[in-house]
Amino acid sequence: MAGTAGRAAKAMRAGHQASAGELLELVRSGRATTRGALQQATGLSRATVGQRLDRLFRAGWLREGAGGPVDSPQGGRPSITLEFDDEHAVVLAADLDTRHGRAAVVSLSGEIQAEHHGSLRIEDGPDAVLGELGCWFAELLEKAGQRADAVCGIGIAVPGPVDTDTGKVVQPPIMPGWDGYDIRGRLGRAFAEHAGIKSAGGAGGDTGAGVTRSGARIPVLVDNDANLMAYGEQRTGYPDCSAFALVKVSTGIGAGMVVGGSIYRGVDGGAGDIGHIRVGADALCRCGSYGCLAAVASGGAVARRLAESGVPATSGSDVRDLLTAGHPEAMALAREAGRRVGDVLATVVTLLNPGVLMIAGDLAGTPFLTGVRELLYQRALPRSTAHLDVVTSRLGERAGLVGAGALVVEYLYAPERVEERLAALGV
Repeated sequence: MAGTAGRAAKAMRAGHQASAGELLELVRSGRATTRGALQQATGLSRATVGQRLDRLFRAGWLREGAGGPVDSPQGGRPSITLEFDDEHAVVLAADLDTRHGRAAVVSLSGEIQAEHHGSLRIEDGPDAVLGELGCWFAELLEKAGQRADAVCGIGIAVPGPVDTDTGKVVQPPIMPGWDGYDIRGRLGRAFAEHAGIKSAGGAGGDTGAGVTRSGARIPVLVDNDANLMAYGEQRTGYPDCSAFALVKVSTGIGAGMVVGGSIYRGVDGGAGDIGHIRVGADALCRCGSYGCLAAVASGGAVARRLAESGVPATSGSDVRDLLTAGHPEAMALAREAGRRVGDVLATVVTLLNPGVLMIAGDLAGTPFLTGVRELLYQRALPRSTAHLDVVTSRLGERAGLVGAGALVVEYLYAPERVEERLAALGV
């Protein structure tokens, strides 16, 4: 949000008066945190700034902080700073893998207030999985000491390509029965049922799938798991990185990219699906094709090779446990898988030119990372890797939850949506 103040000033010169939503964005970004600074950034009069801020205070979205620097060079009393009130609501977040799920109550600043993880099998189908998630959410709210009508939105990460306009997964290779399913509507209804609140429609492009007791609509946002992991990691650990890539290697393989501070999804949500790039092998992939990267280098592929040699392993999480225990065959196969992925990533790095390439998921340990680096630096042009950091996850298994929470917050407090929500609240 580095250019927010400049954009506001440019808009003023074009005859546009900054809205309450744009003032909130300036405060949230830290670009203008006093009344005087807001006047200077927007060109609005003191009275108009006061009117805009009054709406935000009445909505409960702003609060006054400690005294800031003196606005006037002639001195005087310190100006009162303005802060986004991150305690006025909470977000529900979920991250689904093929065999497990995680759910949490997340504050508007990204702090996890209550969390649960457990067995949740994607192959059981969306109705059962999302119904269970609704139950988890209701229990987590009680654990966090939050009321259901404190929830302002729900974010969910799924292991497949998502059309974010509709919130539906599109031909997901490892999510049988989920193609085109109304995730928003079902999850909203499940939460409403278990939390004891009214439910509302969530069909088509409408992100709303429930209403609180106060009558506010609860949006449900759905995105790919690697996308939301990348978003969470970039925002919390690498906010100044303008091109960030994350590769998740678990039962399958997927990548998420954050470019210019926003998730890059492609034209219909298919960006980053590197697990189905053909690499010349003859292994059958779960998508039905032969030779996909995921068929030979994912956690599932490594588990199959271990099982063939008599080592009990059926999934990426089993491989992770073996790697943690230092199992020599698992470590050798993970390094080999890393080399295959590194070969593909050489092309990704050359195309995207990221500043950070993060390896996450079940295989994200030293053996796999070593293999990635071997082939990546061997195959990619030196120019593409000169300023590249190849790292592992900082947030670990919480990355998807943090990203899902951040996605909801940025959606709800975007300037244009702030205006809509203030109008709905009647302030």
